[in-house]
Amino acid sequence: MASVAGNKIPNRRWGIGSLLGIGVLINYIDRISLSVAAPQIKDAFNLGPVELGLLFSAFFWSYALLQIPAGVILDRFGVTRVGRWGAFCWGCAATITAFASGFAGIFAARVLLGIAEAPGFPVSSKATGYWFPRNERGLATAIFDAAAKFSNVIGVPLVAFSVVMLGWRWGFAMTAALSFLYFIAFFIVYRDPSQDTRLSPAEYSYIRDGGATVEGPSGASPMGMLGYLLRNVKVWGLTIGFCAYGYSFYLFLTWLPGYLVQTMHMSILKSAGYSAIPWAVATATDLFVGGWLIDHLISRGRDDSKVRKTVLVVGMLFGLAVFGATQTTDPVWAIFWISIALGGLASAAPVGWSLPSLIAPKGGVGTIGGIMNFANNLMGAAAPIVTGFIVGATNSFANAFFVAGVILVIGIISFVFVLGKIETIPDFVAAPAAGKI
Repeated sequence: MASVAGNKIPNRRWGIGSLLGIGVLINYIDRISLSVAAPQIKDAFNLGPVELGLLFSAFFWSYALLQIPAGVILDRFGVTRVGRWGAFCWGCAATITAFASGFAGIFAARVLLGIAEAPGFPVSSKATGYWFPRNERGLATAIFDAAAKFSNVIGVPLVAFSVVMLGWRWGFAMTAALSFLYFIAFFIVYRDPSQDTRLSPAEYSYIRDGGATVEGPSGASPMGMLGYLLRNVKVWGLTIGFCAYGYSFYLFLTWLPGYLVQTMHMSILKSAGYSAIPWAVATATDLFVGGWLIDHLISRGRDDSKVRKTVLVVGMLFGLAVFGATQTTDPVWAIFWISIALGGLASAAPVGWSLPSLIAPKGGVGTIGGIMNFANNLMGAAAPIVTGFIVGATNSFANAFFVAGVILVIGIISFVFVLGKIETIPDFVAAPAAGKI
């Protein structure tokens, strides 16, 4: 529990942080359910690697295309309303998937899921900016980002058990039930700090005085703010770098169980167990390095920008361990290299997701988050398709992992040379209309 002048500060904010983390956890169990159920769906509908790649990517096309609109809408209507509607729609999309009757039906349902989940991460990023001072932003962001990785630790085995015992449709039915339960929890619990009656004055002052993001819209037109941010080099440095992270992350998110089944000749349940190992490593590095260590170093007086950029770049460098997986057919060594790669990428990810609330001008957090996640999820759409084509053409994942490594190198260059110092972009001021002063 934090304290100011010897007085302990209540921890309402950490309850909100945990709520956001649970939402992302369920959000990602929704996403990974298809990769776990894919072997059964492949046999049920006689699908090949290219068709599976298209199914894996269907979510990301709609999700990516709606990121910027979702960010603009979030900055206009706020976390509370957008977060509620988004959670409700996740459950509806997962329900539709459970009743799909073929390739076209599953593809359409995954597109709908992408629409429903589009505001998810920007909501968590913006809410974290409202609820946490800068010196706690690392761990607070790591909570919801680590939940995305931890979904593979508990979500993959849970969905795999449902699929094996009851059939693939029940895996989606389970995720639908979890989504509706989260909608109820978010509806009851979440409010912005200024509207939360259970937030004490002492904690509210601690949050606000510690550099929390200012609540409310910027007053600028949404399109004006969008254009202003798209002209900023810092936004492009963040966006290109985060794209590179997203390619590798989504490759493993969608194809790792299939890689173990096809290349390592594992059963669905065994592949689920092996898949959990690198994601468990990623969860730990996300929380400890990307979260606790950053806040610890900053609280001891280290430069905010240097600490975050160092973790960001070093984590991406560790991601290059994906090259090691191209050189082995031993499942133990493959999981070893993939664990190092995902562990490094996971330590960098909370930094990336904290940056919108740290560099955005007033009222621009959601828009920057939308821009960043739009480009990131274009990679999420591309990675499954490119991987499917490579695997279909070569019957091997080695070249697919090599491509991911090359893209990571481009991202590292962008973070080092384009992003620059992590500092707030000046507020957007619209030009006066003609004839006015």
